[in-house]
Amino acid sequence: MRTLILGGYGNFGQRIARALAGEINIELLIAGRDAQRAQALAAQLGGRAQGLGLDLSAPELARQLRQLGVQLVIHTAGPFQQQDYGVAHAAAAAGAHYIDLADGRRFVCDFAPAMDAAFRDAQRSAVSGASTVPALSSAVVDQLCARWQRIDSIDICIAPAQTAPRGRATLAAVLNYCGEPIQVLRQGQWQALRGWAAPTWVHFARLRPRRGALCDIPDLELFPAHYHVRQEVMFRAGLEVGLTQRVFALLARLRAWGLLARPAMLAGPLHTLAPILDLLGSHLGGMVLRVQGLDATGHLVRRAWHIAADHDHGPQIPCMAAILLARRLAGAGNLPHGAMTAVGLLALSEFEPELARWGMVTDIRDETAQAEPNNPRVIA
Repeated sequence: MRTLILGGYGNFGQRIARALAGEINIELLIAGRDAQRAQALAAQLGGRAQGLGLDLSAPELARQLRQLGVQLVIHTAGPFQQQDYGVAHAAAAAGAHYIDLADGRRFVCDFAPAMDAAFRDAQRSAVSGASTVPALSSAVVDQLCARWQRIDSIDICIAPAQTAPRGRATLAAVLNYCGEPIQVLRQGQWQALRGWAAPTWVHFARLRPRRGALCDIPDLELFPAHYHVRQEVMFRAGLEVGLTQRVFALLARLRAWGLLARPAMLAGPLHTLAPILDLLGSHLGGMVLRVQGLDATGHLVRRAWHIAADHDHGPQIPCMAAILLARRLAGAGNLPHGAMTAVGLLALSEFEPELARWGMVTDIRDETAQAEPNNPRVIA
């Protein structure tokens, strides 16, 4: 399968490229605006990999994909919050499958209605959100809540390592909603809470506690509908260096007060300054996902899934779903034709070999003793 990775030399794109380079049934095209960087990475990968310059906003993108014989497009060139579905339209017009790593809430949640007809007509598959959220997060929920009668709450916190490689585009995407009202299912009702404001302590199995602040991600909208959650779905990010978390909270307040219209314009300076704080952090990151509800026997239960990623390997996690889906499409496995989100497409067991490859450790813990019938928001 001739597979083009758009943004293929970026923070996530190059990780996907390295993982797929050894697949005997995948021929890689590394693409981006900078042809020299794309060609340099292709030369490192060797084999059948090729590098080329390609602009995702080019009006002739569909024609270029057809001329290249592309059968699968993996779109990693974020941030997705400011993008339309131009790349997906071009892939469908070129008769190619499509996978993206989008984490923008509207981009992912509106993807299927916008793109389903085009990919059904092309008899191809398109998946949005093939990343930590909602691909891995939904796989964890499916595992923890198998055969449950009811899910009351889902609470997720991601905790990146301070020294892990970070992309400017990712930082810009995060700052885009800093201080903005975010619709969240809370206490059984939709409420508006501000992004990155009011951090809350979160505990992890193998990391020190961190303060986690609300982030706007697709799960906040997809999970209440998909899992019929009764009370709450929450997603937080806990930065390792407390000073950084306080800076984000300050930016959120400034935006709420009308004193900072566009925090995203600070992405460049903050990205440049971030390494200064690396001495205060570590190479260890992770994530925790907690669920509470009624199990198959009708008992109130609470469970948590933890992952710890050392040696700055955390950024491998957002790439795993795209890698697994690309292998499925290039091999004997198939996906339904049409456009869809990544919710429920992969099982946790499919991620486990990838997690083990990078030395990541997972824990599943029973926290039923801490479950509170009238307060599913407690996150010990």
